Amino acid sequence: MTNTTPQHSEGNTFPNTARLRHQYQFDAVYRGKHYAGDGVLVIRAIRNDIGRTRLGLSVSKKVGNAVVRNRWKRIIREAFRKQQIDIPRGLDIVVRPKKGAVADYHAVYASLLNLCKRLDRKLSK
Repeated sequence: MTNTTPQHSEGNTFPNTARLRHQYQFDAVYRGKHYAGDGVLVIRAIRNDIGRTRLGLSVSKKVGNAVVRNRWKRIIREAFRKQQIDIPRGLDIVVRPKKGAVADYHAVYASLLNLCKRLDRKLSK
């Protein structure tokens, strides 16, 4: 019998260590004053000491009903997972949809990388 479980290569997984999981972690990011946004996403970020970028999501009820909110979260997580290798390391980021934006995977994919790089430059100054 063969193993039907998909095999993940490094960079294509989304382990718990890549997530902001506790309120104090989110609070630390919100206390930081650095953020960047475009027509799709708004991202807040701080530096961390672990050498890996961690993702937190903040998708409020203002975005839509549960189906819409969950779609946003799935798309953002997938975009983050697919480009973890390209996203600058050592950041804690909290991502939220821009008011009025549409949950489009390709737009989120491009926006996430662009904004993370912009924040990395801001935090390096």
